[in-house]
Amino acid sequence: MTHEEALSFIHGTYKFGSKLGLENIQRLLERLGSPQKKLKFIHVAGTNGKGSTSAFIHSVLVEAGYNTGLYTSPFIETFNERIRMNHTLITEDELAFFTNLVKKQIDLMVSEGFNHPTEFEVVTAIAMLYYLHHKCDVVVLEVGLGGRLDATNVIDTPLVSVITPLALDHTEYLGDTIEAIAFEKAGIVKRGGVTVSCPQLPTALEVIKRKCDEMENKLFVVDFSSLGVLDVTLGNLKFKFQNKQYSISLFAPYQAENAALAIKTLELLIQYYGFEISEEIIYEGLMKTKWIGRLEIISNAPFVIIDGAHNQHGINGLVKSLDSLKNDYKVIGLAGILKDKDFEGMIGQIAPYLTAVIATRPNNPRALSSEALKDAFEKKGTEVIFNTDDIKEAVAKLYELYTKSNEKVMFLAFGSLYMIGEVRTAIMSNTNFRKA
Repeated sequence: MTHEEALSFIHGTYKFGSKLGLENIQRLLERLGSPQKKLKFIHVAGTNGKGSTSAFIHSVLVEAGYNTGLYTSPFIETFNERIRMNHTLITEDELAFFTNLVKKQIDLMVSEGFNHPTEFEVVTAIAMLYYLHHKCDVVVLEVGLGGRLDATNVIDTPLVSVITPLALDHTEYLGDTIEAIAFEKAGIVKRGGVTVSCPQLPTALEVIKRKCDEMENKLFVVDFSSLGVLDVTLGNLKFKFQNKQYSISLFAPYQAENAALAIKTLELLIQYYGFEISEEIIYEGLMKTKWIGRLEIISNAPFVIIDGAHNQHGINGLVKSLDSLKNDYKVIGLAGILKDKDFEGMIGQIAPYLTAVIATRPNNPRALSSEALKDAFEKKGTEVIFNTDDIKEAVAKLYELYTKSNEKVMFLAFGSLYMIGEVRTAIMSNTNFRKA
């Protein structure tokens, strides 16, 4: 099997939908020798901040000399981003090799009358084989959707269960109240383990506490009263936490909270499992953390920032970042949003910060058309300069506006991780843009 054949097989399983439940993934992994039972995990669930928090933890553990896997979704530019170890993506040859092993077992499963695994189940199985093959000391495992019935929850008790900020999202799968969301996310809490959560709404935290009590699990809630942002500039954020100062390149102010959650997770690894991680290593690991697509400057001329905010909670964080950073910039948005999001609520939050918008359409079956997005922005009184379902055409329009403007303009691409990945690829391959 080639790399291209592997990707074709993986993406071809999209037609089997997104089915929550563990029966299928358990059956598949058993046929593969249950690789997940031979690995140690830090399991990360939540609505927003999962990827950044996971990246912080991964970077520090690598800095400390641990052979560390990182499993995330979705990818921004290339599929291989989803499975990595020690900052290095799974190679094309390895992806083909492990996909072939998984496909052989799936073919047997289907021939015996069992359901075909979903795309996420397939990728999770590939990742488990990869991490076991490379003898990972620990894997930072990000939940795909929810927690309780997510394919990643096939693992036994992790070293630490991590819960990032909770908000209403994917309500068609997870419920339409914060308590229902918390119940699903807290499903990663397993018997006899250790759990760390950022501060949550009281009703959500009560659900998490009940789950931890039921599972005889130690719960730690990060004390954000000792957290404070000291300085924010484009490209750097300085903050203090527990009387120590840190510096990170992920400069959105909310990243201080994600970093604090990561620090507390690392402290629990030291306290309960004897991990050897010094204060200096935590500082260095956090400082070296890179995570594309999160308030990332990708071009200096034109000045372009991309951000993966794709729900109301994420947009709220983006708006707070703009408050800190936009200075005297005129901000023109390049927006693309999925129609199953509360796009009107998202637009209502960010519209006051935008001078104008280029509306486009993410390359996803659930995407809102650029015409519908244009209408939604115009209802909020925001001018839509241009709309197109072609992202490359939208990027070309962005550059044209830059060449015709004499003002200090910041172009901000946001609304969908699927969309900003294509924007990033289009800009990074275009020689007209002066890369950051």
